[in-house]
Amino acid sequence: MVARAAALQVEPLAALSDNYIWLLHDGHQAWVVDPGEAEPVQHALRERGLALQGILLTHHHGDHIGGVAALRQASGCRVIGPAREPLPWPVQPVDDGAVLELLGRRWQVLAVPGHTRGHVAYVNEPTAADPQRWLFCGDTLFAAGCGRLFEGTPAQMLASLDRLAALPASTRVCCAHEYTLGNLRFAQAVLPHDTQVAAALAAAQARRAAGQPTVPTTLAEERAINPFLRTREPAVRAALRQQGFEPLTTDSDHFAALRRWKDGFR
Repeated sequence: MVARAAALQVEPLAALSDNYIWLLHDGHQAWVVDPGEAEPVQHALRERGLALQGILLTHHHGDHIGGVAALRQASGCRVIGPAREPLPWPVQPVDDGAVLELLGRRWQVLAVPGHTRGHVAYVNEPTAADPQRWLFCGDTLFAAGCGRLFEGTPAQMLASLDRLAALPASTRVCCAHEYTLGNLRFAQAVLPHDTQVAAALAAAQARRAAGQPTVPTTLAEERAINPFLRTREPAVRAALRQQGFEPLTTDSDHFAALRRWKDGFR
């Protein structure tokens, strides 16, 4: 008889000014995703009585890796990170198509360049006993937004977002920042008559007023409210024309224009 894996628990740990470190555990063993600092992780491990098995990294930015050295020194845990990112210490490198066995589950590694050149995401394969799919996407996809293009091209980021958006609608999106209110205000500027965007903004405002995180969301929600997943829609393209972004011909042209608009939005 094969033992059934314990239910996977996933929690966001607030860190730095607006980061989330994701804690995954089965009640005994734990992994964390993108620990920008060590203390919130160490506190959560102590409070829950967990042993840290390992760390997953999505990209090389300091607010995602700042706690790695201290956590590894304290626990001797594994560190898995993207093969094409300039990380300051050796890690177990992974790239697109790799499959990991963590906490009794299989996890797929997806290359999602755009924010950085070697950015990766991690998504689990659901089982009959635990059908929930979790996506850890770093700074590629945010609730109602996407990451800035620091190293990649608009075409790369659009392809990465298309890839993530093609995952099942029930997939829970675990992004790395609490940017939701600002992203939804921008979405409302792009789509001022969209009732789903307005409802999402009101709900996010209520959650933040209660001191709660606005993530995870689901891909179903993101497809409905995220303008960066809707750049091919006539309403978004009309808004870009009204902002003076012309001429735009290709899909990546429209995506790049929307990202430029967001970069300057206040």
